[in-house]
Amino acid sequence: MSQLQSSWEMHQQSVVYLPNTDMETVAASTSLPDPAGEFDKNVPRICGVCGDRATGFHFNAMTCEGCKGFFRRSMKRKAMFTCPFNNDCKITKDNRRHCQACRLKRCVDIGMMKEFILTDEEVQRKREMILKRKEEEALKESLKPKLSEEQQKVIDVLLEAHHKTYDPTYADFTKFRPPVRSNPSNRGAARSSSVLTQDLSLEDSTDLFGSDAFSTFPESVEPQMFSNLVLSEENDESSSMNIDFSHLSMLPHLADLVSYSIQKVIGFAKMIPGFRNLAAEDQIALLKSSAIEVIMLRSNQSFTLEDMTWTCGSNDFKYRISDVTQAGHSMDLLEPLVKFQIGLKKLNLHEEEHVLLMAICILSPDRPGVQDTSLVESLQDRLSEILQTYIRCRHPPPGSRLLYAKMIQKLADLRSLNEEHSKQYRCLSFQPEHSMQLTPLVLEVFGNEIS
Repeated sequence: MSQLQSSWEMHQQSVVYLPNTDMETVAASTSLPDPAGEFDKNVPRICGVCGDRATGFHFNAMTCEGCKGFFRRSMKRKAMFTCPFNNDCKITKDNRRHCQACRLKRCVDIGMMKEFILTDEEVQRKREMILKRKEEEALKESLKPKLSEEQQKVIDVLLEAHHKTYDPTYADFTKFRPPVRSNPSNRGAARSSSVLTQDLSLEDSTDLFGSDAFSTFPESVEPQMFSNLVLSEENDESSSMNIDFSHLSMLPHLADLVSYSIQKVIGFAKMIPGFRNLAAEDQIALLKSSAIEVIMLRSNQSFTLEDMTWTCGSNDFKYRISDVTQAGHSMDLLEPLVKFQIGLKKLNLHEEEHVLLMAICILSPDRPGVQDTSLVESLQDRLSEILQTYIRCRHPPPGSRLLYAKMIQKLADLRSLNEEHSKQYRCLSFQPEHSMQLTPLVLEVFGNEIS
């Protein structure tokens, strides 16, 4: 009896190994795991009674569905069979119906036990339990939040906008004034590296604008709406060639990079659903205030945790902290920027979450100079709701835990970075020998601040 109890306990523990069958089959049979626990799913299992393909352990033995049913019926009817031959018939798939006596004997010989057969009442109870579990799962599934067609359409539009304004090959970087890196033994650059190594346990890190090389800017920039934002930079590039690059040698290149990135932000913003319904003045106010923040967000796509650089193609366009210090920025900006990039990278955002976060960042109603704050707020609220729904529907745990709150905190971090960038930019632009190396677009966006 103790052996029977042990076998029955094994049966109860092995319910999870049942194959997908109908409810009556599940309720009325048993499946036991492979004693060795190492069944190869790719190797066919053989019925111990007739040699047909087995479907699992039934009543304590590996059998096919046919022999499982035969054994259950025989035991329930307490059938008494007689072999017409010599009680030693070889049972096969083809002849198993010819001698029921030898077939039943073979069932017992391989270990099938009548004690494992459920009564009709037990079968009914199991059937009801299975049905109840299915209903509970169906109810749970129906209560899950789902993205509406309209919400999915907004996400698709934002993804398309990002893909149109971001070139992962960074081919356009060759059109910028070339990067000129001065001797890395420069005291400022050396100090930058040492401070960052101490505080973040990293080596050199990279340019804050290093990843905003996005795809070629669309020609359709509606000059009547963005005339003071979208300016030609061709003349600026030709006149800059006579400038002495020995001091802040990376400034011309990074100025072109930032100018290019601003154009990409404009292109992305114009495709955000509802953005172009805003008054031109509000569009410009939002873009001027958010441009550097969105650039920092987008740059995370090229940021690499391995060496803490923004890698934008070839080594010429691999940006480190020392490169940005040679463009006039200090560690008061660069250290928190690198920490921001590390934290954002570790969130492992889906591309959908990334584009929604950028759109939410742009559509902030509390930006200086915004007039129709209620309309901007309604657009931002809509995007925030879509982001929260997306996280609940599509981002599996544990990554989704508190993810929305962490993303909103990143927007708060960006405000601090924006403030520090503005402070350092003002110091830089007050010096004529440096401001003349900036592009008209950079001067327009960062120079004429809205008060």
